Amino acid sequence: MGKERPFRFSENTFFALCVILLLVLDKLALAELRYSIPEEVKEGTDVGNVAKDLGLDKSSLSYRRFRVVSGSKEAFFEVNTDNGSLQVRKKIDREEQCHGSGACLMELKILVENPLEMHHIIVEILDVNDHSPRFPEREQQFEIAEQTPPGTRFQLHAARDLDAGINSVRTYTLTSNEHFEMDLSQSDEDKIPFLVLKRSLDRERKKKHLLFVTAVDGGKPPRSGTLNVSITVLDSNDNRPTFSQDTYQIEIYENASVENILTRVTAVDPDEGVNGEIEYSLSKALPRNVYDIFELDGVSGQIKLKRKLDYEESEIYKLDVEASDKGSPPLIGRSRVIVKIKDVNDNSPELEVTSLLNTVPEDSKPGTVISLISATDKDSGVNGKIISRITNDVPFELKPSYKENIYSLVTKGHLDREHVSFYEITIIATDCGEPPRSTVKSLSVQIIDINDNSPHFDQNPLQFYLSENNVAGKPIFSLSATDNDINENAAVAYHIVRRTSENDVTAFLNVNSENGQISALKSFDFETLKTFQFQVVATDSGTPPLSNNVTVNVFILDQNDNAPVILYPLSSNGSAEGVEEIPRNVNAGHLVTKVRAYDADIGYNGWLLFSLQEVTDHSLFGLDRYTGQIRTLRSFTETDEAEHKLVILVKDNGNVSLSATATVIVKLVEPKEAFAASDVKSTAKLDEEDNVTFYLMITLGGVSVLFIVSIIVLIAMQCSKSTNYTSKYLQETNYDGTLCHSIQYRSGDKRYMLVGPRMSIGSTIVPGSHANTLVLPDRRRASEEVRPIIKLFFLSSYWYSYLYLTLFTSYFMR
Repeated sequence: MGKERPFRFSENTFFALCVILLLVLDKLALAELRYSIPEEVKEGTDVGNVAKDLGLDKSSLSYRRFRVVSGSKEAFFEVNTDNGSLQVRKKIDREEQCHGSGACLMELKILVENPLEMHHIIVEILDVNDHSPRFPEREQQFEIAEQTPPGTRFQLHAARDLDAGINSVRTYTLTSNEHFEMDLSQSDEDKIPFLVLKRSLDRERKKKHLLFVTAVDGGKPPRSGTLNVSITVLDSNDNRPTFSQDTYQIEIYENASVENILTRVTAVDPDEGVNGEIEYSLSKALPRNVYDIFELDGVSGQIKLKRKLDYEESEIYKLDVEASDKGSPPLIGRSRVIVKIKDVNDNSPELEVTSLLNTVPEDSKPGTVISLISATDKDSGVNGKIISRITNDVPFELKPSYKENIYSLVTKGHLDREHVSFYEITIIATDCGEPPRSTVKSLSVQIIDINDNSPHFDQNPLQFYLSENNVAGKPIFSLSATDNDINENAAVAYHIVRRTSENDVTAFLNVNSENGQISALKSFDFETLKTFQFQVVATDSGTPPLSNNVTVNVFILDQNDNAPVILYPLSSNGSAEGVEEIPRNVNAGHLVTKVRAYDADIGYNGWLLFSLQEVTDHSLFGLDRYTGQIRTLRSFTETDEAEHKLVILVKDNGNVSLSATATVIVKLVEPKEAFAASDVKSTAKLDEEDNVTFYLMITLGGVSVLFIVSIIVLIAMQCSKSTNYTSKYLQETNYDGTLCHSIQYRSGDKRYMLVGPRMSIGSTIVPGSHANTLVLPDRRRASEEVRPIIKLFFLSSYWYSYLYLTLFTSYFMR
């Protein structure tokens, strides 16, 4: 799959989305509580009962952690968890917190948990008359020519009052005199006082006048401030400079470069000479920061920037410009320059995490609240509108609340710690400015494990091979289960499923509950038990615990722990000794007798070999090392002794061979005696053979029925077979004088056979099998074109023919 192309907003789409957000969020922002208190109230003063107004239970406020989580640096308010009231934490100076005459609003966030809720409260700080009007200077001087006509106006310093509204400056008063009176001019929201000449001055009569101007605010009781006005009467210069405009208005972006020329003011003076030369200056009554930002060239009237503007600091500046001629006394003309600052998108959004859960259980339902996110932007208008989203592919999403730019971070899908145990959530907030500005914030969430995984075994069933004669109480093997959970949810304990049957092998088994190591409480004997099966249950320590079981198949491996047993010859007292009489006139190759032996072990451990340990004449008798048949090597002579003793050693083929001996006494008799003895033996043998023939017929019939049943069973097994694992033991009959065993079983893709002396030509010895285990070629893999039913048929036919020939061979060899 190719990478997905990232989604990009076009300019028109982005602007339309911002406008829609403005309309929707403006409606949502109306749902909030509003209170009002005067400034400078004492600490602990109640603002209002928030819990009652929000409909919250007062008894649960402490449990739900009812608190103020305002993002401001200074916390002016706190909540009382006993009665739910909002109280003043420290005194509030309205003039310090809010500049200007507008409403002073402080926005608070009230947070309660369980469930998580956030409420917005607006507290309006009402102004009190705690400041007196103040003039920028204690004294203002005027030089007025005596020719100045009545009605001439002289602008006085305007007093400024830090209070707002009715508590600000309302009026000015002037001490009673015969030449001047007060006049107020309204400029925007400011009242500018003017000194108006109502009667011509006469320097020769009085050259200096001292007046007092008092600024009075509208508080109750009112406060006031005083300005000393000193007027010196001069002669001549009777024309003042006049500006081309009474008010200059300019607009400039806040990112304008320093030294940029904003505008140029011009004034004219009809006088000539020094009385007509004009010098420009800024009024001394302006706020101090104006002098740091703007610079007026006294000669050219150009206004320049001295430092960078910031719309977020102030949106408008009012500059009072004075044009003064150089006459005696100088005349001054005044004008106002209004500089409006235009906002640019120079502030990136800010993301604030109000509440965060660092850990989340993996079984949390979709919609679970993880965190509350607040986004703010110092810009205004479209530049201050924010769109927030999650950038990476995580099972979390942002849901907007009724309040603008407030989001809830919630789960949107099922969590699985075993798949992802830790999430890094990346949130990006982008404003709607041009170009847009973004802020990225990352939150880390750890997924808590719950017990939702059962222990798991890599294989089921499990197969183990155990040599017989193991040491009782010692571990025989171990098993292990894994759990995808962690900590106590992954701590696995083991126990064996016990049965109540009499032959239950699990009664002799014990498992270590911590590491799964299995010990046998007894020693196993292959000749008694060749295989057994049991189940082990693995249970974790979670709540509730989960478990899983596994079936364990154990195969006992044979060891050479049984010595050969002589079956023939046996004397009356049970010793391996017999007497054989043969005529003297027998030819070479005559069968004297056959030594028969049995070994309870199987495979090589039960494969017997015969050898002459002791013989009187090596030239007379020979012994077949595989069958135990004793035959004459030559004809007897008159000089040969009449009695010969043969000691036969029978030993198996184990790594450490075990053996037994048999003694055969061969007596040579005359032909007549041998014939008489043979008649007696023949009669007994005939009866025996009749019995053998009867049993042989019954056996052959049973084998035939067994063959047919085997074919049917094999067909049924082939049709319903669901696993490759089989374990079957087949007992072979003894032949050639030796009882031997043959056991077949399958493990995975290999088929094993424990055999006696006669092995298949295609068999190979498995290393480490104590020389008694053979791997048989898997004929199913040899030819995939042969149908399974036909292969089973030929296999059964093979065993049927083998058993049939074995019986006949045993019969004729007796």
